[in-house]
Amino acid sequence: MSNKTKGEMSFLEHLEELRWHIIRSVIAVIVVAGVAFVFKEIVFDRIIIAPKTPGFWTNRMLCSLGKMVHIEKLCINSVSFELKSIYMASQFLAHLKISIIAGVVVAFPYIFFEFWMFINPALYENERKYTRGAVFFTTLLFILGVLFGYYLITPLSVHFLGSYRVSPQVDNEITLMSYISTVASVTLASGIVFELPVMVFFLSKMGIITPSFLKRYRKHALIIILALSALITPPDVFSQILVSFPLIFLYEIGISISRRIEREQQKQMAG
Repeated sequence: MSNKTKGEMSFLEHLEELRWHIIRSVIAVIVVAGVAFVFKEIVFDRIIIAPKTPGFWTNRMLCSLGKMVHIEKLCINSVSFELKSIYMASQFLAHLKISIIAGVVVAFPYIFFEFWMFINPALYENERKYTRGAVFFTTLLFILGVLFGYYLITPLSVHFLGSYRVSPQVDNEITLMSYISTVASVTLASGIVFELPVMVFFLSKMGIITPSFLKRYRKHALIIILALSALITPPDVFSQILVSFPLIFLYEIGISISRRIEREQQKQMAG
């Protein structure tokens, strides 16, 4: 914020400041989306469509593991299916949609930085001390979640949904837009879910949750994690377990974060 806005601000001044943070974030998304739009061959052939091909890294690794342990079912996406474009504008709209999503994902660190620059001046000095590195850790968790969703959940989802049949008499004709929606939703959902420790941090700072609360409802959280895993993965036990493990790990990290915040708050009160 500028020097003028560091003092007491009116509601309209806050809105004006927020508006410029939003404008800069939108510009960042548009710039990255423009670059992604230009390099469509890289974005589509090497990134978006890659998980359904046998040569994709995850597919190759799982197939190699399957051969070692003699489990053929681990060779997922061994036969690449064709994508259909039914409507005249489908490919252009898919191109536009993926470019915007790429803009949001790549520009996420800057978007959160702008958000943080807006709320940071409102924090007390001791609160700023405990929130150092917020942009870094939030970005890191988001990127880890996106990579986890893209390299693990996406190929499993594509394999299951692309090969699933209710009857041999019914063929799958998968459209480009439906494929893109699956890849994008799974990847983005994973990125958002990995922000769990950040959410716990802020909720603990606000006094909404405590480590004792998180411990007490650990079993309930496990059920919610399993349900969440079922939502962002294909309906098979193997995929759900793979997704559940990192979420449970993140939940335990959240308990540690909340415990640390509680200790710091108790020290401040005692002092």
